[in-house]
Amino acid sequence: MNNADKIEPVRLGQLIRKCRQQRKLTLQALCAEAGVSVGYLSQVERGNATPSLGTLAQIAYALDLGLDYFVARPRPGDFVTYADRRAKFSLSASSVTYETLSAEFPGQELSSFIMHCPPGFESETFQHEGEELIYILSGSIEKILDGEVFTLREGDSLHYNGMTPHAWKTLGDVPARMLWTGSLVVLQGTSQNRLPGQQG
Repeated sequence: MNNADKIEPVRLGQLIRKCRQQRKLTLQALCAEAGVSVGYLSQVERGNATPSLGTLAQIAYALDLGLDYFVARPRPGDFVTYADRRAKFSLSASSVTYETLSAEFPGQELSSFIMHCPPGFESETFQHEGEELIYILSGSIEKILDGEVFTLREGDSLHYNGMTPHAWKTLGDVPARMLWTGSLVVLQGTSQNRLPGQQG
């Protein structure tokens, strides 16, 4: 491994602490799962100790992550999404289609999608940690935020705390397209929330 590829202990420790806190794990809980001492992991998180590859693998496993999450070095090209090659997917319980805009890399906080929402779609009510920002690209939706109703059309946007109860539905007989950007914990390796627009 050359100098350009070295993982600095401080950066690695900060990343481990961030992943642990995102999962609401105490040092004690993570150490019990990973099989390392609290004192040692505390040193690692502060950048004062560098774990062996085996120990790092134990920590990654305890965080429900692959070892690559901590050691992979993304290339600049990995951050680009070209319109004609963009990954698209849908969820079995939803008629909404997603285009992935954001990249994945260690320390990632934001995720972003273009959402294609068919006429007549209506979401359930969501409430979760994190924040969301939506921007209407075409069509229109009705957004309910903490009981207040907003009609959003092309060019309109809304930025809000995810803990505020929110729901939305497509208006009219044409699909709506919107840019969604957020910091949902579900998109950072946990499974307690759903993607925007997912039902059931």
